[in-house]
Amino acid sequence: MITLLIVGLVSGIITAVSPCVLPVLPAILTSAIQDGAASKRRPIVVVAGLVTSFAVFTLLGGILLSSLGLPDDLLRWIGIVVLAIVGLGLAVPAVGHILERPFQNTRIPTLNRDGNGYVMGLALGLVFVPCAGPILAAITVLAATNGVSWGLVVLTLAFSAGIAIPLLVFGLAGQAIGSRTKWVRTRLQGIRIASGVVLMLTAVVIATNIAEPLQRSVPGFLASIQERVENNDAVQDELDELTGRDDAAAASGDSLTFDQCEEDATILQDCGEARGFEGIEAWLNTDDGAEPDLEGKVVLVDFWTYSCINCQRTFPYLTGWYEKYADQGLEIVGVHSPEFAFEKVESNVVDATERYGIEYPVALDNDFTTWRLWDQRFWPAHYLIDTEGNVRQVHYGEGKYEATEALIQELLGASDGDFVEAAETADTSGRTQESYLGSRRIAYAENSPLPFGMATTFTGQASPELDHFAFAGTWTIAPEYALAGEDASLYLHYYAADVYLVLAGEGTVTVTDIDTGDVSEVQVDGTSDLYTLVSGDAKDGIVRLDFTEGLEAYAFTFG
Repeated sequence: MITLLIVGLVSGIITAVSPCVLPVLPAILTSAIQDGAASKRRPIVVVAGLVTSFAVFTLLGGILLSSLGLPDDLLRWIGIVVLAIVGLGLAVPAVGHILERPFQNTRIPTLNRDGNGYVMGLALGLVFVPCAGPILAAITVLAATNGVSWGLVVLTLAFSAGIAIPLLVFGLAGQAIGSRTKWVRTRLQGIRIASGVVLMLTAVVIATNIAEPLQRSVPGFLASIQERVENNDAVQDELDELTGRDDAAAASGDSLTFDQCEEDATILQDCGEARGFEGIEAWLNTDDGAEPDLEGKVVLVDFWTYSCINCQRTFPYLTGWYEKYADQGLEIVGVHSPEFAFEKVESNVVDATERYGIEYPVALDNDFTTWRLWDQRFWPAHYLIDTEGNVRQVHYGEGKYEATEALIQELLGASDGDFVEAAETADTSGRTQESYLGSRRIAYAENSPLPFGMATTFTGQASPELDHFAFAGTWTIAPEYALAGEDASLYLHYYAADVYLVLAGEGTVTVTDIDTGDVSEVQVDGTSDLYTLVSGDAKDGIVRLDFTEGLEAYAFTFG
C-alpha cells in the first residue's frame, strides 16, 4: 500500500501540472483575489472544493451514472453550468443577490463569503475529472467491479492530495500577487466582477473546447513520465493485491496459487479447487441454455473474448481437442468475458461461435463475475480440471498446446502420443504491441496528450515513431474506441507480418502502404469484429488508414 500511496501522490502532482489543467487554471489564479487580501484562506477553500468533487465523483461517478442510466458526460455539464452560474453571480451583483436569497435563512455560505469559493471548487472538480491518468482509470474500474474498499479510498485520496499540491501553489501565488499590488487592493469590486467574467469564460472554453489547440501544443513528456511511474511491476502487483487477487489466489490452503502453477504448465500440479461459474448471463451450446453438468469429467475452462486475435489463434486447438476427446470424458467451457461493449451482445457472440466452429458450452460473463471469481487478468487463459474438481494446470496466453494436450490425455487415461495438428502460429516476438484507441487504455498515440469525449481535428504525423500511431482528420476519442469523423485518417508505424484492427459500424477502411504506394480496401459490414488490414511477411512499415465517417476503431493487434 505504501507503494501505491507514493505513486498515487506523484501521479496526482503530474496530473495537476499537465496540459489538461489549462482550461481551469485562470479560475484557480483569479479566485484567490476576488475578495481581497482579507480572504487569505480562499485558495485553500477553492482547491478543497475541487479535490473533494474530483475524488468523490472519480470514485463513485461511474457507478452512479451507470446505475441510473445517465449519460457519461452528465457530471461534466453539471460542472460547466455551476461554473457559469457562480460566475454570473459574481459579475452581476443583482443576480448574485437573487441566487443568495434561497439560502438566507440557512447556514449554507452565500456568494459573498468563502462558500462560493467551495462551490466553485466543486464545479471545477467536475470538469477536471477527464484529466485522470492510468491510476484513476484503475480506481474507476476497480470501484465498478470490486466495490469501494478502504484501499481504493486511500489510493484516491493520495492521488487527490497530489493534485491539490500544485493547484494550491497556483492559488496562493495568485493571492500573493493580488495582496501585494496596490492597484488590485483599490479595485476589489472590479476584480470581483472580472473574476466572475473569468469563470463564465472558463465555462464557455470548456464547453466549446476552444483551448484544445493550446493543450495539444504542450509536449507530451509528462504523459510518458506518468506511464513509466504507474506501469511498473511493483505498482501492478500492488493493484492486484488491492483487488483481492493475491489473497484469493493464496486462500487455497497448501495448494499452489494460479500464478505459481502457471510457472510450469507442462506437469500436473495441485492448484486448488475449481471455482465454478457465477453471474452468467446466458449459456450457449447447452441443453435448454442450462449450465452443463461437469460432474466426473475432465474440464478445460477457457477465458476468451471473440475479437481478441490471441484468443482466435487458440480456437483450432480447442475445437480439435473437443472433437477428439469429448466422447472420452473431456468437456471444454468457454467463459466469454467481453473486452469491449459490443462483445456483450449475445447475437455477436453466437455469430463468433459459428464462424470459429465452437460447439462446446460458452458462458456469457458480461459482468465479469466469473472472471473475478477466478482472479483473471488475461485473454486467453485456461484452467485444466480433473474429475475430482481440482485445478491441475494453468496457462496464460497462447502456446503450450502439446503440453496441455498431453496433460488432457494423462487425466483421461488416454495417452496415445498423437496430438491435434493445427496451422502453426508464426513467431510474433518483436512485433508491435497491442495498441488501444479508446481513452481508457490509449498509450501509443503521438498526438498525446489527447482531448477525450469531444470531436477534435488532428494534424497527424505522416511518419510516427516505430510502434506508434497518429490521428489525422476529425476523431472523437471515447472510453473504448475512437469514432471517425470527417476526413478521419490514421498513420501507423509497425513491425509485424499481419496487422489487425477491431472495428464496428459500416463503411470502408482504405489502407495505403506509404513505402510501396499499394492501396487496398477493407469492408466493414456492420459486424463488430477483428478485421485484417495487412497480411504478408514481417516488416517495418508505415500505413495510412482512411476511415468512413461513423466507423468505430477499438484496438490494433499484430501477428
